[in-house]
Amino acid sequence: MFNLYCRIPFNVSNRSHPDVQHVARLINRTPDAVNMKIGNFGSLDPELGKRGIRGLANASHLDQATWDEFHADWSARIDESQKLISQREKALGVRTSNHANLAHADTALEGEDRVVSRRVRVNQHFFRQAVLSAYDYKCCITGIDLKTVLIASHIKSWKESNNREKLNPQNGLCLNALHDRAFDRGLIAVNDDYTVAVSSLVSQSLSDAVRSMLLWYESREIKTPSRFLPCPEFLQWHRDNVFEQ
Repeated sequence: MFNLYCRIPFNVSNRSHPDVQHVARLINRTPDAVNMKIGNFGSLDPELGKRGIRGLANASHLDQATWDEFHADWSARIDESQKLISQREKALGVRTSNHANLAHADTALEGEDRVVSRRVRVNQHFFRQAVLSAYDYKCCITGIDLKTVLIASHIKSWKESNNREKLNPQNGLCLNALHDRAFDRGLIAVNDDYTVAVSSLVSQSLSDAVRSMLLWYESREIKTPSRFLPCPEFLQWHRDNVFEQ
């Protein structure tokens, strides 16, 4: 259920949420029980605590162990949890959520390469949901809230990340397509105090549009997420290896 905790905003989790009901059906529990488990995980989340959100007070040792296992190895635990969800969906013949549709598509695959490719895409979908929900589906720089242009941007690139870093939501920022591209090309970065750094290359542009869309945000603080605060080590990697001073 930690998989579900990561994929939906904590403040919208309730017994009526379709994903809560979907998971409840998969594990033969009530939606109230699933939602309570999400509340238990919320009590373990330090970022929620900083915002005065305490979650429920009855988290178990198993809840803590699950939390620790995911944070120790995101790729392995996500892969494992996705497989378990897929198995339960197939066993029950369930296709009632976006996740279910993605998982069910595995049945049509043949050959190791195609299976691995599908697994990567499914797990990247988890990363996208975890990052975007943490930022309440708003670009952390501009506040744009149009889901169709929002991207879960890797801070340390997928190519350079190891298996423990690739799917770690703390290696992600919610950005709109323009600022994702600018971040990827080193035109902007994020400092350790979560303010925006803008490359000197941007100031050389004579375009008013470039100045208003990029330079205007220099030194402004990003909207920090409700959970999965970007890891300073990833931000430093991006400034050292991608950002154009």
